[in-house]
Amino acid sequence: MDRFDTESDRKLCIVVSKGTLDGAYPSLIMANAAAAEGIDTHLFFTFWGMDVITKQKMDKLAVTPVGNTSMPIPQALAPMPGMATMATKMMRKQISDLDVPDVPEFMEMLHEMGVTMWACRMSVDMMGLDEDDFFEGVEDIISAGDFMELNEGAQLLFT
Repeated sequence: MDRFDTESDRKLCIVVSKGTLDGAYPSLIMANAAAAEGIDTHLFFTFWGMDVITKQKMDKLAVTPVGNTSMPIPQALAPMPGMATMATKMMRKQISDLDVPDVPEFMEMLHEMGVTMWACRMSVDMMGLDEDDFFEGVEDIISAGDFMELNEGAQLLFT
C-alpha cells in the first residue's frame, strides 16, 4: 500500500488506561498517525485513562517523576514537594515547542478526523461519572465485552 494512500481496510483499537500527561500522549499520537493513514481508529478509555476524556481533568493531566527512572530528576528528589509540578511544566513546554496540541485540542482534532472514542462502563460506574462529564467527542459508554466485539480483526494496543 502506498504510504500516502488514505484508503485502508485496517482497524486499530487503542486501550487508554493511563491518565497522566506522559501516559496520554502516546495513545493520542498513535491514533493521529493511524487516522491520517485512513485506518479505522478507536480509543477505549478505561481506569485512569478516563481522566483524558473527563472535561474537568483533561486539561490538567500531570507527570509524576516518582518511580519514573526516565525523568532527568534523581529519584531521591522525585517525591519532594513541587517536583511533579516542575516535571509537568517541563513536559508541557517540550510538547508545545514541538507544536503538538494540548490534550483537549488534540482530542478535538482526533474527533474531527473520525477517531471513535469510547468510555468503559465499569470505569464510569466505579468513578461515579456519566456522559455529561465527558468530552463531547465520546461516542458512548460501552462494556469491555462490547469493546471485544468492536475490536474483532483489529490491531489492538494497550497503553
